[in-house]
Amino acid sequence: QVQLVESGGGSVQAGESLRLSCKASSFMFCMGWYRRAPGQEPEGVAAIDGDGDSSYGDSVKGRFIISRDGDKNTVYLQMNSLKPEDTDMYYCVADQRRSWYGGSWFCGKGSHAWGQGTLVNVSS
Repeated sequence: QVQLVESGGGSVQAGESLRLSCKASSFMFCMGWYRRAPGQEPEGVAAIDGDGDSSYGDSVKGRFIISRDGDKNTVYLQMNSLKPEDTDMYYCVADQRRSWYGGSWFCGKGSHAWGQGTLVNVSS
């Protein structure tokens, strides 16, 4: 079973930036991020596949950038112009395929490969 190790996150002021990283123990075609508050459904943030195609949630388009280093099985999420509403637990997720949710695709929510989560806190 693939293991995911996340890093990054923390507390910043609105308008500042943070970068999250997630390293997988083996290659996974789809790697990305969800965010989820306690008791809430996970929200797709961004995903990138092994061909380099990427997808973003509507609330982060134009502010967040996802990239991956294939040699290192690592995905990065550069979060710019952070807003207080971006405050949440962010989880790295990996899967061997894309999954479609409405008009957007992300890595599958039902995947067994979820990271431990990292907290992003944005204050106004």
